[in-house]
Amino acid sequence: MNISTIEIDRIIEMCWEDRTPFEAIEYQFSLKEKDVIKIMRDNLKTSSFKLWRKRVSGRKTKHMMIKFSDRFKSTHKK
Repeated sequence: MNISTIEIDRIIEMCWEDRTPFEAIEYQFSLKEKDVIKIMRDNLKTSSFKLWRKRVSGRKTKHMMIKFSDRFKSTHKK
């Protein structure tokens, strides 16, 4: 994996967002869920990683199927 620091920061930000599914991260960065988890594990403190894993485990919004779209847009942005 050859990912820039800026991309890692954006991936981490997307992971913490409740409504951003792993499929959106895969679409934008070509990373599978297991790769995203590794990035989170490698770049967060252990306690933060455990908190994040607890938060996203089983969460339906993190595992939605991608709707046919070219772009992912937050509903909060205009």
